[in-house]
Amino acid sequence: MQVTVVVNGTEYVREIEPRLLLVHFLRDTLGLTGTHWGCDTSNCGTCVTWLDDVPVKSCTVLAAMADGHEVRTVEGLATAEGLDPVQQGFSDKHGLQCGFCTPGMLMTSRWLLDHDPDPSEETVREAISGQICRCTGYENIVRSVRAAAELQRAARTEGAQA
Repeated sequence: MQVTVVVNGTEYVREIEPRLLLVHFLRDTLGLTGTHWGCDTSNCGTCVTWLDDVPVKSCTVLAAMADGHEVRTVEGLATAEGLDPVQQGFSDKHGLQCGFCTPGMLMTSRWLLDHDPDPSEETVREAISGQICRCTGYENIVRSVRAAAELQRAARTEGAQA
């Protein structure tokens, strides 16, 4: 079957097998390997992408379900101006160790900050509760998301003064 999917602002038209999962479409068909494939059961959250601005676990979404829709992956976070504040926060506060869960954490964190620009520690923990990190114990991840919120506020203040 043929699908047309806009991924990170670029339209792709591809012939796919109807049972192809979105995570495999992104990684194997489009070569966007930033989205990781972990458990294939929606437990770990490493495969989180956005489907029409809603975080989804792409290991449980068929690529055919994305036909006619927009998908955003971790590759779509950075811009020509630089890293997304979430990426910068994770870098500054050491929110990753092995990096396997990081793409999903970044996508979930970006969504959270888009909907709550000043989340509490509890809110951050709740937002990332559907994702498993086996390395960090989540402390630095929470610090990273809160640092990203501070970076965003500073950028908005700077932009308002310019």
